[in-house]
Amino acid sequence: MRTFLADRGDAAHRLDRVLVRRLADVPGLSRTRLQGLIAAGQVRVNGVLATRPAERLAFGDEVSVDLPPPPPARARPAPEEIPLTVLYEDDWLLAVAKPPGLVVHPTPGHHSGTLLNALLWYLKEEGIRPGLVNRLDKGTSGVLLAAKTGEIHGRLTRALRAPAAAKEYLALVYGCPRQEKGRIEHSILRDPADRKKMTTSRTEGRPSVTLYEILVTGGGLTLLRCRLLTGRMHQIRVHCAAEGLPLVGDPLYGEPRWKGIADPALAAACREFPRQALHAHRIVLTHPVTRELLEVTAPLPEDLRRLLAAARLACELGPART
Repeated sequence: MRTFLADRGDAAHRLDRVLVRRLADVPGLSRTRLQGLIAAGQVRVNGVLATRPAERLAFGDEVSVDLPPPPPARARPAPEEIPLTVLYEDDWLLAVAKPPGLVVHPTPGHHSGTLLNALLWYLKEEGIRPGLVNRLDKGTSGVLLAAKTGEIHGRLTRALRAPAAAKEYLALVYGCPRQEKGRIEHSILRDPADRKKMTTSRTEGRPSVTLYEILVTGGGLTLLRCRLLTGRMHQIRVHCAAEGLPLVGDPLYGEPRWKGIADPALAAACREFPRQALHAHRIVLTHPVTRELLEVTAPLPEDLRRLLAAARLACELGPART
């Protein structure tokens, strides 16, 4: 139990807001969680059960809270011998090619077998616990950066946000944009109807910008080069879908548009493609230590190569023109 006397800074303020400030040292106690504790009868004011989060405190009120037990300590990820393709490495950082289908970081549903477990194995002789700088969805392939120290992690994160940095993706979509290159600008927020998804809005959400360029088009499909100017969750997938250009194979934002493809073999290849056709192709940034320009490119994975071959969409992946 935690007990305190309301001071002058607490007086006339809502109970739930005061609890947020007073219990800031207790992990996992968000305002919503504290409102739940009040509803469950675990908060008393002057010995009387509090019933309303909006109740206003007075100077000198005694507040007591029955704190929930701390969550069990999360096990540290362990090194696992998993194949790893290293694209670049120096004394401070490394870049790897994430294959499709591999989870990046342990989660409640994936405690092991992740890319982080593979990195821990790769760096175990050096005693380094790497920090992932960017994240990719399970179904997305491509370049992923990891820092070898906490200091470098912070500097890499800032370097990726600098104007000179670039994160470029290749996206295979149904349909074709009206313009050869352009800008998609929609605010993004979590979908209130499905918490696993994001959605766009004209009035809510975080501003989000994606630049695109058509690389090649044909057979009802288009290969786009996309550059992120902001880094929102599922940004390219959400933006393309909002423009009527859903990614092939996207399980959340895609559509069964393969039904409209005239070539039966290509339609079957699109229908059977097991993931979103999205590849983090290139990252460009200023190296946080040497200050030289660092460019890392991940080759296309075999599944996406086969799909592009089935669509007869061959192209040279030169520098972006956006």
